[in-house]
Amino acid sequence: QVQLVESGGGLVQAGGSLRLSCAASRRTFDTMGWFRQAPGKEREFVAAVTRSGIRAYYADSVKGRFTISRDSAKNTVDLQMNSLKPEDTAVYYCAASTAPYSGSYYQPQRYAYWGQGTQVTVSS
Repeated sequence: QVQLVESGGGLVQAGGSLRLSCAASRRTFDTMGWFRQAPGKEREFVAAVTRSGIRAYYADSVKGRFTISRDSAKNTVDLQMNSLKPEDTAVYYCAASTAPYSGSYYQPQRYAYWGQGTQVTVSS
C-alpha cells in the first residue's frame, strides 16, 4: 500500500520559517507536490516538482518564499517555507502522481496519492 507521510508542521511567528518533509513508500512517482487547505476554503496548489527534480512550479502567493526540493532516490519531497505570513496558515498536504494521469501540475486531480496533512499555523 502506497503511503505519503508528512512531517515538520507547527506553530511559527510571522516572518519565520518551517520545513515540511514528505516520505513516500514503495514506488517511484512522477510529479510530486504540495497543496494546502485553510478552514472554509478549497484546497489550493502550493508547489510541484518533476520526477527529475529539475523543474519546479510555484503558486504566485508563495513564489520567492517557498522552495520545493526532491530526492528521487529516497522518494522524499521537502518544502522549505521562509518569510511565513498569517495567510499561509493551513493544513499542508503532500501529493504524488503516477502515469497515466490527467490534469496539470497545479490541479488536484493529477495526483492519485495524498498524505494525511500537517498543520502549519503562522501567528501575527
